[in-house]
Amino acid sequence: MDVPKTRYAQAADGTSLAYQVFGEGDNDLLYLNTGFSHLEIMWELPHYARFMRRLSAGHRVITFDKRGWGLSERRAPVADLETMLDDLRTVLDAADSQRTVLFGFGEMGGAPCAVYAATFPERVRAFIWWGARARGTWAPDYPWGGTEEDIAGSSELEPGWGDESRAAELMRDVGVPSIAADTRLQSWFARLCRYSAAPAEMLRNDEAWYAVDVRGVLSSVHVPTLVTTRDSPDDEARYLAGLIPGASVAVLHGEDYPPYLGDQEEVLAAIGGFLDSVQREEAELDRVLATVMFTDVVGSTEKAAQLGDHQWKDLLDRHHATVRSLLARYRGTEVKTTGDGFLATFDGPARAVKCAEGVCQAVRPLGVEVRAGCHTGEIELLGADVGGIAVHIAARVAALAAPSEVLVSSTVKDLTAGSGLAFEDRGEHVLKGVPGSWHLYAVEH
Repeated sequence: MDVPKTRYAQAADGTSLAYQVFGEGDNDLLYLNTGFSHLEIMWELPHYARFMRRLSAGHRVITFDKRGWGLSERRAPVADLETMLDDLRTVLDAADSQRTVLFGFGEMGGAPCAVYAATFPERVRAFIWWGARARGTWAPDYPWGGTEEDIAGSSELEPGWGDESRAAELMRDVGVPSIAADTRLQSWFARLCRYSAAPAEMLRNDEAWYAVDVRGVLSSVHVPTLVTTRDSPDDEARYLAGLIPGASVAVLHGEDYPPYLGDQEEVLAAIGGFLDSVQREEAELDRVLATVMFTDVVGSTEKAAQLGDHQWKDLLDRHHATVRSLLARYRGTEVKTTGDGFLATFDGPARAVKCAEGVCQAVRPLGVEVRAGCHTGEIELLGADVGGIAVHIAARVAALAAPSEVLVSSTVKDLTAGSGLAFEDRGEHVLKGVPGSWHLYAVEH
C-alpha cells in the first residue's frame, strides 16, 4: 500500500487537523495514536505499514495527528479533553463516518476515545483500548500513573530530542525495546521525533496530559469494549475494564507498547475475535417479533399481456396506491414491492390479517384479484429490508393462497384468538425450503 493521501479538516476553532482514510472494508475504524506522531513518517516503519495494511483489509481505517503534533497545526492551543472530543468528531465528520470502531492507544489516544464513546454512543460501534491508561499521574488509588520522577524524566528528554545518538535510549523509554538496537530504525525514530514536534512543543503537549483522569466517565461507556495489555502485571487493565460495564480484557504477549510491534498475528486475532463477537451480538439484537404479510396479483402475467404496457402500469399504480392506503390504516410498514405485490410488516397479527383482507376486497373493483399470506415470527432488520425464516414462511404461505384468499400460519391463528377473526382449517402443508410441516388456515369472510 502506498502512503495514503493526507487530507485536512478544520476544527471548530479553525485549527487544521491532518487525517488519512484508507481501506475498503464495510466498517469504519478510527486508530488514534498515543503521544507524538506524524502521519507520513509513521509509514516509513515497516511494522506500522504492515499492521495498517492488515487492519485496512477488513475496515476503512481513519487516523489523524492530534493538534500540536505532526502534520496537524503545531501552534494550536494544547487540546484538553473537550477539545479532543470536538477534534474527533471533526475528523469523523470529514471522513463521513457515522458509526465507528474506536481504537485508542494509551492514555493520549485511548482516554479521548473513552470519553467520546460515553458522550456519543450512537456514533460508536465498539471501543478497543490498547495499553489502557486513564490517568496521567500516580495517585493512592491509581498506582500505575507517572510519578514525579517520571515527569522530571520527560523534561530531561528535551536536550536530546530527535538526536540519533540518544534514539535507542528514548526508544526503550517509550516502550519499543524490540527495535531499539536497530541502527536504521534509530535513525527513523529520531526523524519521527523531529517531525512530530519541536522539543518545547513535545513538553507542552505531554504536560497537558499529566492532569488528565477519565475514570469518572468510564461507567458511562455503554458500547462493547475491549481493554488490552501486554504481559503481566495486568492489574491496571483489569481495574479499568472493571469500571466499564461489560468490558472484556485481552492479555497478550510481548514487551513492546505499540500494537504494531511484536506478534501482530496475536494482536489482530484478538481484535478480530472481539469485533466478530460484536457483529454477532448486533445481528442477534437486530431481530424483532413481527407479523409478515405478502400479497401478489393473481395471473399478473396474463393480465399485463391483455392490457398492454401502458394500461398495465396504470393499473399497478392504482393497485399500489390502494395497498398503501390500507397499510397506513392498519399501521403496517411497507418493506418493498415485489413487482405486482407487497412485503409488509406489522407489530400486531390481527392488524396484518385485517389489512390483508382489506387489500383482497379493495382491489377487486380494479379488475384484479390478489392472494395474501401472513406469519408471525422473529425477523432480522437489514437496514430498510428484512430477512429471516419468518419472511420465507410468509412468502410460502402466500404462494399457497387461492385468489382473494388470506392464508395464515397456525402461529397467527393462535395469536389472534379473541380478536373476532374466524378461520377455516386448510390442513398440513410442506413449505418449500422450510423444515417440517405447517398447519395453515384461511380467513373466513
